[in-house]
Amino acid sequence: MKTRIKEILAEVKEAPDLAATLSDDADIINEVGLDSLQVVTFLFKLEEAFEIEIDFERFDYSDLNSIRRLAEKLSSLAAL
Repeated sequence: MKTRIKEILAEVKEAPDLAATLSDDADIINEVGLDSLQVVTFLFKLEEAFEIEIDFERFDYSDLNSIRRLAEKLSSLAAL
């Protein structure tokens, strides 16, 4: 799942080499540098890729503090 998250980040940032440079602890907002539109695009792409639904009103943006943390959150959503 973490690898796919990195691939989606690279796609959203339009930086094909980005995925290979990201650690599992990379901060999605501060290190990757997503702007607000890219965050929304990223979340929609995650929904599509993992066939989940993210409740944007309840989404905790601190889950974007690391790829690892986001993967854990998405795994819990997929289990529902």
